[in-house]
Amino acid sequence: MEPEAAARTWLAPAKINLALHVTGRRDDGYHLLDSLAVFTRFGDRLEIEPAERDEFHIAGRYAAGLPTDGDNLVVKARDALRRQAGARQTPPVAIRLEKNLPIASGVGGGSSDAAAALNGLARLWNLDVDQAGLARIGLSLGADLPMCLKAKPLIARGIGDELSPLADFPALALVLVNPGVTVSTPDVFKALTRRDSEALPALPKRLDFHGVRNWLETTRNDLDEASRSIQPAVGEAIKALNKAGAGFARMSGSGATCFGLFETGNVAKRAAIEIRGRHPDWFVAATRSMEAG
Repeated sequence: MEPEAAARTWLAPAKINLALHVTGRRDDGYHLLDSLAVFTRFGDRLEIEPAERDEFHIAGRYAAGLPTDGDNLVVKARDALRRQAGARQTPPVAIRLEKNLPIASGVGGGSSDAAAALNGLARLWNLDVDQAGLARIGLSLGADLPMCLKAKPLIARGIGDELSPLADFPALALVLVNPGVTVSTPDVFKALTRRDSEALPALPKRLDFHGVRNWLETTRNDLDEASRSIQPAVGEAIKALNKAGAGFARMSGSGATCFGLFETGNVAKRAAIEIRGRHPDWFVAATRSMEAG
C-alpha cells in the first residue's frame, strides 16, 4: 500500500475552558464569550483511510448511543468538506472514531471530533484549502469548531470564532473528572441569570503553574452556577479534585466535566489514581495540555 493510501490516526483532544466569561448575547440568540481554552493530550481518536465506499464506525468507552449517520458531526464535517471541494477530489473514505471522552460533558468532544475529521480529510485528500477555509466550514457546523481546529492555547471571543493564540502559554498538568452525568449546553445557557460579565483580565507576565493558578483565581466560569442547578454532581467532582490536592479546580465549559490543576504530571497521576479509587464509575484522566508550539 502506498503511503498516501495508508490509514492515518488523528487526535481529537479535549477542549478545556480554564476560564469562561459570558459577556453578552447577540440578537440571533448566540452568546458572546471571553474564554481561555487549552487542549489536552488525552482525547478521542479518528482513523481515516481510503475505501471503496464511505464508512463510519464508532468504538470506545463512550460509543454507545452516538449516531453513526448524518446526525454525527464527523459525518457532517466529511460531507461539508466534500461539498466545498467537489466529489472528484474527495473519494470515499472509511472513518473509525474511538470515543474516549464523555458525551455532552463540556470538553468539546463532538466538535473536536469534527475538527480532526476536517484536518485529516483535507490532508488525506490533498486539498488546496488553508486553515481559514477549514475554519469557515467548521463554523457552519458549530461555534467552537474554529478553536478545535487550532487545538492550541488561545483566547476565544465573540461566539467562539474570534481567536487569539497564546504563543507562550505553558503545558499544564491536569486531571479531568466527570461524575457520570451529562449536561445540555442549551439548558445551561437558558438557566443563566447574568449575561453581561466583564472580559477576562490580562494574563500575568509570569506564565507558569503558580502564575496561571493565581490568575485563574481572579476569573470565573459563568456557566458553573447554572450547570450545578441542573446537575448538582458537578460540585461533587470539584470536591473530589480539591480533596486529591488540586492547586485549582473548576468546571469546564457547560459541564459536567471538571479539571484540576496540578504542579507536576506525577502529582496529577497520583491524584487521578486516588479519585478513581474512590469513584470507580467516574471518568477520570490525568493528562497534560498542549503547548502553543
